[in-house]
Amino acid sequence: EKLSFNEQELASAMKTLSGQKSILENIIVSTCNRTEIYAVVDQLHTGRYYVKAFLAEWFGIDKEEFSPYLTIYENDGAIEHLYRVACGLDSMVIGETQILGQVRSSFLLAQEEETIGTVFNQLFKQAVTLAKKAHHETEIGANAVSVSYAAVELAKKIFGDLSSKHVLILGAGKMGQLAVQNLYGSGAKKVTVVNRTFEKAQELANRFSGEAKPFADLQHALSEADILISSTGANDYVVTKQMMSEAERTRKGRPLFMVDIAVPRDLDPELDELETVFLYDIDDLNGIVESN
Repeated sequence: EKLSFNEQELASAMKTLSGQKSILENIIVSTCNRTEIYAVVDQLHTGRYYVKAFLAEWFGIDKEEFSPYLTIYENDGAIEHLYRVACGLDSMVIGETQILGQVRSSFLLAQEEETIGTVFNQLFKQAVTLAKKAHHETEIGANAVSVSYAAVELAKKIFGDLSSKHVLILGAGKMGQLAVQNLYGSGAKKVTVVNRTFEKAQELANRFSGEAKPFADLQHALSEADILISSTGANDYVVTKQMMSEAERTRKGRPLFMVDIAVPRDLDPELDELETVFLYDIDDLNGIVESN
């Protein structure tokens, strides 16, 4: 998660990578649980070196620190991997379609920023076409669930009936929208949306007759919630242990179920040290996804 690009910096990142030696074309796909760099290079060994150099400089991390966690595909292996990703075969949620939209968005952004040429224009068009065909002609996505769905399912397993629970959604992006949709489909009746841009929180809340609060009211919202699902895409922790400790003073010992589906994390891992907080992250959702 230390090598995750937020949506706002993706264009700049691809332009910067284009300026590296050896890089002829590039597309970056960065989602809630993956960061992938696709590159056409003049030589494989120099290409690997300069992609790593770019990551080290962009994130301020030594190459030695992240290199053991990189998986590198080359030539036909890279093409096959792209096809698997676009089809949802390489996702935590097998067959999910959200990744196809994310691959397509990165492709269109790369076209707009002119970081790709003939090779990737043809390859990514083929990948998108193949993925659409796979979903249309097979049952690959028949039982697919989103990470947001899995978060709501986890809440149902813990609380059972959600109708009496106050749910706080932190972040009004795609993941937050899916979470709200799944919550209301699961019987939740009281949902509050908090987002840094208040208008986006209002727009999402109004679609489901929920309540929107400005980001400045997050502390108060934490005092009221029974369930928190967070996916803001912020670079730093949005909810810290200190913030929650202050909110606990007015919660009278009520437990708070927190699910962090953001990458990088929104919720400080130290929150789990608080007696009334039950913190879960994307890794904890694997069991639900696998059973599905």
